[in-house]
Amino acid sequence: MSTARRVVVAITGASGAVYGVRLLQALAMNDDCETHLICSSSGLLTLHHELGMQRADVERIAGVVHNVRDIGASVASGSFRCDGMVIAPCSMRTLAAVATGLADNLIARTADVMLKERRKLVLLARETPLHLVHLRNMTTVTEMGAIVMPPVPAFYTHPQHVDDIVNHTVGRVLDLFGIDHAGLVSRWAGMRAALAPHTNEELIPETT
Repeated sequence: MSTARRVVVAITGASGAVYGVRLLQALAMNDDCETHLICSSSGLLTLHHELGMQRADVERIAGVVHNVRDIGASVASGSFRCDGMVIAPCSMRTLAAVATGLADNLIARTADVMLKERRKLVLLARETPLHLVHLRNMTTVTEMGAIVMPPVPAFYTHPQHVDDIVNHTVGRVLDLFGIDHAGLVSRWAGMRAALAPHTNEELIPETT
């Protein structure tokens, strides 16, 4: 196997297509990473609606592109070696398919492969509010070994732009895979460091 890192990225129809696109862009900046992209038909509609992107625009960012209906694609097999898969964003329909083992398209099948091969599967679940079935499906996939990672803004980083919020989440995804990146995550350095620029009051010393 090549020493390159391989990550499968799937974009489904939930709001938040920018997370999948930004993840592809971040991975493309790493010469050691090979990306495999799968977009659902609803994901392509959301890409166009939210970002004004056509299929060719997002496919241009990826290393390898697979059709969501191609159940016979390389990524559908456990013999395809990779570091894992990120579904960004992950719709509740896709979450349900993963939770029930309903491998009826290439996204759900590839996610199923990640679970059975004990590889990393990260789901950026995008929905609110959540009803009981959503929550139970999240519990189920977590028990199966997946990581449910709703793209929740980290306001303690004092984001100034939407890009700051998106980048932080994408950087945290890359952290889960141990993939190096620069400038995406504002690392927490403790309350003393966070408050220092904003107060003249004497802070309580940290204890060891």
